[in-house]
Amino acid sequence: MAAPMRKVEQSVSPLMLELSRYIAGAIRKAPPREAVERAKIHLVDTMSAMVSGSRLLPGEAAITHVQSLGGHAQAGVIGTGIVTSVLNAALANGMFGHADETDDTHPPSLTHPGTSVVPAALAIGERDARSGKDFLRSVILGYDICSRLLLSLRPMPFLRSGHHAGAFGQAFGASAAAAAMLGLDAKQVRYMLSYMGQQAAGMYTMFRDPEHIEKAYAMGGMPAHNGTAAALMVSNGWTGVEDIFSGERDFFFTFAEESDRRLLVKGLGTDYEVMRASIKRWPVGGPIQGPLQVLGDLIAKHGIRADDVAELVAFMPDKELEIVNNREMPDISVQHLLSVMLVDGGVTFASAHSFERMKDPKVLAMRKRVKAVGDPKLTDVQRRWRCVMEVKLKDGRVLKHKTLAAKGSFENPLTRAEEEEKALDLLVPVLGKRRARSLLDTLWNIDRLDNVRKLRKLYAA
Repeated sequence: MAAPMRKVEQSVSPLMLELSRYIAGAIRKAPPREAVERAKIHLVDTMSAMVSGSRLLPGEAAITHVQSLGGHAQAGVIGTGIVTSVLNAALANGMFGHADETDDTHPPSLTHPGTSVVPAALAIGERDARSGKDFLRSVILGYDICSRLLLSLRPMPFLRSGHHAGAFGQAFGASAAAAAMLGLDAKQVRYMLSYMGQQAAGMYTMFRDPEHIEKAYAMGGMPAHNGTAAALMVSNGWTGVEDIFSGERDFFFTFAEESDRRLLVKGLGTDYEVMRASIKRWPVGGPIQGPLQVLGDLIAKHGIRADDVAELVAFMPDKELEIVNNREMPDISVQHLLSVMLVDGGVTFASAHSFERMKDPKVLAMRKRVKAVGDPKLTDVQRRWRCVMEVKLKDGRVLKHKTLAAKGSFENPLTRAEEEEKALDLLVPVLGKRRARSLLDTLWNIDRLDNVRKLRKLYAA
């Protein structure tokens, strides 16, 4: 007869004790009113991106994959009638959320929290019939942990080392949200963080994917799936290492020795990172928000179009330009999108995602006159959406304009009305006007919903 297993006490740092206790108890603590309001706007934005993304190429790929897997009917796949396992749903819905560049972002940490945190919390919430209030609080928690994990790693050096910041932070954020929905205690949370660390992954190479499928996986589906998986493993009795953030060859030793682990808990419970998250006014990559706003303002004021422009120079934060400089994907190429805006007089969801427009002779001709210049003076640790633009016209005039906080950034946030306008543009083509309106009304009042499973009949198409 085998001897009974002996439990060994592990050394746990004060930092890990503080972090794990906070995650375990966060769902029972009421966030401040302003954080709840901002979180609702981000929830609407994320759900709308997922519904829209279900019809794009990465969404179609995700649907084909999860349909082939089967799985217990636990959680819904947004924009479809599929009900599958928690992990399959988190994967698919996460890929939907980042099927293009419409999802929200947290510029200081270079993450896209909603696209992974919301699917993880929703999948567990549907399976366990949790309330809308618990769902929203777990999402707020997920934004905090996602952002703080990356801030502690120093996001830009981390990104430039070859890792992808969003994939790391969003996985930890998703795991925290799932843990809250599962009711894990502090010790279980510590085990969960260890299993999350074992799965931490994401490479900068995803930016090379022109069809956005691998990018949707790395920036949405993978973190949502892996974060949910880590929480489920522990909820089913798995134990492990209690403190991956300190001790011999810990998480920070492995991934970023030049880090500041204190940022994991600094301000936790008083400073809510959802308040520093941003929503894209334009359906394109975050660093392009500033240039498009400035050019849009110039077009509105002066009525300029492509034929009027001799040269356009957009000065941008230098580190942000690295992400969007002459990319092969239309929605993350700043030179291409500025050219489209001048040719068309604006940018729409369709024009921003059209590969055909990258071959348009008029756009290509304009693109030869568009320059993007990285300016370190515009770069700051908060990574606000900034741009200073100079447009030389063929008649000799020179137009100048700038923004240091584009619309949608956390300093200049979208209102409910502005978010609703964006959301309806994404929802109506998939759900129709009546269902889209009902879904929005429910999401604006999510904290009054007794069971998040009721969302399924509203988001299914």
